[in-house]
Amino acid sequence: MRVRLQLILFLSVLIMSCASQKKEVQPFSAEKVLDQNVEKIKEVQQTVNNVDQFPRNIPKGQTNWEMVGVRDWCSGFWPGVLWYAYEQSNDSELKESAMKSTEALKPIAYSSAENHDIGFMLYCSYGNGYRLTGNEEYKKVLLAAADTLATLYNPNVGSILSWPIKKDEYKHNTIVDNMMNLELLFWAAKNGGGQNLYDLSESHAQVTMDYLVREDASMFHLGSFDDETGEFLKGVTHQGYADDSMWARGQTWGIYGFAVAYRETGNKDFLKTSIQLTDHFIERLPEDGIPYWDFDDPKIPESPKDASAAAVAACGMLELSELVEEEAQKEKYFNAAKKLIEILSTDAYLSGDTNQALLLHSTGHHPRNSEIDMPIVYADYYYMEALLRLKKLEASE
Repeated sequence: MRVRLQLILFLSVLIMSCASQKKEVQPFSAEKVLDQNVEKIKEVQQTVNNVDQFPRNIPKGQTNWEMVGVRDWCSGFWPGVLWYAYEQSNDSELKESAMKSTEALKPIAYSSAENHDIGFMLYCSYGNGYRLTGNEEYKKVLLAAADTLATLYNPNVGSILSWPIKKDEYKHNTIVDNMMNLELLFWAAKNGGGQNLYDLSESHAQVTMDYLVREDASMFHLGSFDDETGEFLKGVTHQGYADDSMWARGQTWGIYGFAVAYRETGNKDFLKTSIQLTDHFIERLPEDGIPYWDFDDPKIPESPKDASAAAVAACGMLELSELVEEEAQKEKYFNAAKKLIEILSTDAYLSGDTNQALLLHSTGHHPRNSEIDMPIVYADYYYMEALLRLKKLEASE
């Protein structure tokens, strides 16, 4: 009897011990990931020696960011990353770094417009800075930047010229990426910049919707228009696989851009467009949930992924989840966004100790064999934005 009792006790202890050794599956925490990211960003910033140098990418075999100057189209993303890290941590050192990095971009607002990327460059930097500090100097720079961007608007076409340097090739060209730069103009229109900024932004979104969105709810990367008549000449790609293919990041610029356009105008057609683009994107995602650089690349599944497209899509779908009225749609887009964020937060995509970036596996300009399957700064920017958005939405439930 005594031996039997001892055996029962031994087995009980053994079972309890085994159970305690099993790793509990921890629920995903945006807060935890953000805190980890903040620590890494703070460490990396200490290696950025010049305020007018900005991280852009990390080529294979390297651990540190390759830097670019003020006029690179990606210059605003690192200041934005710093502002997001400050927003999460309230760390005074990060705030100081964000301010210095942001203020180095001021000349862009007061120079002639070289391209549509002024929105990326200054709204991601000065826009976040103004949102978090209320610094009136930042507001002045943003208003000047909006006026500069508006000089690229062609009233004959009704849209902003994206790349003046490519006019010989495409005449008046408007690319889907440009939808993301409308937020600067909409903001400026509400903050002393004038009604014309609102009007041209709404017109630009309308033209993009009418001519760059295809019947199957995929998008042309670029629309070419006659400068004088406004006639639509053709839709082509620049960074996608083919003119009629679905370039992943372009689709996500559309998802996010049209959601913002609806938020700012109340035009239900913009909301409908964002929904259609999103549904098509979700339907075509591969099994592992992260898009290849182009959904129609015939080399799939051997094609590179684009984590940046996933991060942009997550931001756009979280925005969309707050704009749609039906509860089922709200849940659909929120859950789809959260799934993307959770996948990006796994070892398959998080850099960890591999290099200075947050995310691995983005693709920049595949046809030009540029920035293939490597960390790119705008992936980190939109990843931080998505995490902060997710954290706030979950806190408000």
